[in-house]
Amino acid sequence: MRIKSHWFKPGRERTPQEIADALAFVAWRIADNALRNTRKADFDIAVGPQYFGFLAEFLYFIIMVSDRIAYRRLSAEDRASFTGTLANRLAETYAENESRLQGGTQAESKQRFIDGVNLRAGEYADFGYDENGPDFTFTRYLAYCMSQVVDAKDSDWIIDQMISIEAPAAVQMVEKTLLDLSEAAPRPPRRKSGSSGD
Repeated sequence: MRIKSHWFKPGRERTPQEIADALAFVAWRIADNALRNTRKADFDIAVGPQYFGFLAEFLYFIIMVSDRIAYRRLSAEDRASFTGTLANRLAETYAENESRLQGGTQAESKQRFIDGVNLRAGEYADFGYDENGPDFTFTRYLAYCMSQVVDAKDSDWIIDQMISIEAPAAVQMVEKTLLDLSEAAPRPPRRKSGSSGD
């Protein structure tokens, strides 16, 4: 999956809220891509509550990963602003999609998502994350949560899919995206490919 993670107009430092807004767009694509990959790997994830259950759990995981990265790079105040903005933006996107396809109000859906974020924040707090990324228990917990979402016949197999494939790919993309979004310096111009005709 290719993602664009540089500012269109570089050259100034972005606020935590601006970075969170940009990451939210990328995070949704990462979660959607993980869902597509998992379905392509022959896991039965039905459109409906199961589909949105998968997306919610994966987005919670991305929010927790992002918060741990912010812990390394931002002040406590900026980290709180960043994580709060990210969670709210993703909750809005999630609620818009869920209410459109499942019914119910966006406000109710958003509140359920935020409640889920708060619950998972307390649970993931027990697991380690350092400059090398999440420890095994961090990704193992995502796998456990996903085993509660999928059908019983897939619950054992989903653990390996999450730990070996989807979680590492997501962490790598979030780490890279946040590094790129935090850069204020302009990127060097791309070289044009092909011959010049001279």
